[in-house]
Amino acid sequence: QVQLVESGGGWVQPGGSLRLSCAASGSGFNIWNMGWYQQGPGKQRELVANIFIHGGGSNYADSAKGRFTISRGDAKNTVYLQMNNLKPEDTAVYYCNARDPRNVELWGQGTQVTVSS
Repeated sequence: QVQLVESGGGWVQPGGSLRLSCAASGSGFNIWNMGWYQQGPGKQRELVANIFIHGGGSNYADSAKGRFTISRGDAKNTVYLQMNNLKPEDTAVYYCNARDPRNVELWGQGTQVTVSS
């Protein structure tokens, strides 16, 4: 019943910034953790960052540390990924992910991020 709605992807020059948003709507899913995963061309989907909705602790991929910031919205069913100093290797489809306390997962449809000059 719950759906993850993503926005904020697009094209940007190297060194630019984007802010991705994800909001969960609906009922029947108790969100415990939300995050962003990326899947570049010819690569597996991998974690960029995630955050515990109630406690606020977060995790980052090494490639994201110092450039990306994940944060919770005022509502506990929203999460943002501020991406600064974007590089061509960040080009990927970015997927929002949500997990309940039993680690059941939901996925968004994905939003394309393209970094090129």
